[in-house]
Amino acid sequence: MDAYDQGPGVRLGQPDDPLSPLPAGAVRDVPGDPRPEEATGADQADQAEGRAPDAAAPRTGVAALSLGYRIAAALALGVVAVVACVHLGMVFLHVAPANVVTKEHGKAIDDWIYPEFEQNWKLFAPNPLQQNIDVQARAELRTGDGGERTTGWYDLSALDGAAIEGNPLPSHTQQNELRRAWDFYVTSHDEENRPVGLRGALSEDYLRRVVALRLGREHTARHGETVERVQVRSRTTNVPPPKWSDERVGTAPAYRPLPWWPLPDGERAGASAP
Repeated sequence: MDAYDQGPGVRLGQPDDPLSPLPAGAVRDVPGDPRPEEATGADQADQAEGRAPDAAAPRTGVAALSLGYRIAAALALGVVAVVACVHLGMVFLHVAPANVVTKEHGKAIDDWIYPEFEQNWKLFAPNPLQQNIDVQARAELRTGDGGERTTGWYDLSALDGAAIEGNPLPSHTQQNELRRAWDFYVTSHDEENRPVGLRGALSEDYLRRVVALRLGREHTARHGETVERVQVRSRTTNVPPPKWSDERVGTAPAYRPLPWWPLPDGERAGASAP
């Protein structure tokens, strides 16, 4: 049978001969290449299901949300960005040297910073602290038979130091709670323990509560006793200079006692024995 009688798509010559000529309009099969009908099979399936042949991939993330949710997400992101910028600006003005802005808006800056975001730069001061300050406290108790008893002084700073020593991961409370409470009180009172500004009463309440909790933790009150009042004092000693220094400082401790503070009922229960 003549090859031309089998139709125009039949190749001439040997089937495996890549150089064999083909008639006009015929398509040579190349190993590894899909046939035209195979290449369009997926497109035909898409068309049968009503999809576009080149449909885009499904959206993910924020793009997959509806228009309303995308607007809400954009607004939330904008609010977070504004708050972050305001906070950074307030912190910068708080730690920056005195200038026109801080003099004009100092109260607003302090209201934003204190007490949660206070910045303490004493470590980098030109003249860092050269004193050891211990916060000590004692309590006046009402005994079960109606009498009174006053405890000795508890060195709360020494107790914190003993808890931190040897602890590779001390808590923030052990390191800073008592120290920051005392600093808060000192900066808001004068040398006569009189409040300076509006934060004086707040600092007294905060220090009193911290001391009451610490005394209760040390089991100051015995069974049946009630803590009526507490008193706080500081014991300040100078750090001795190094041996090679010619500086001479006194090493005798200096005390700063505070008045007796009566405990409210809520704090009294936490500091007393059950």
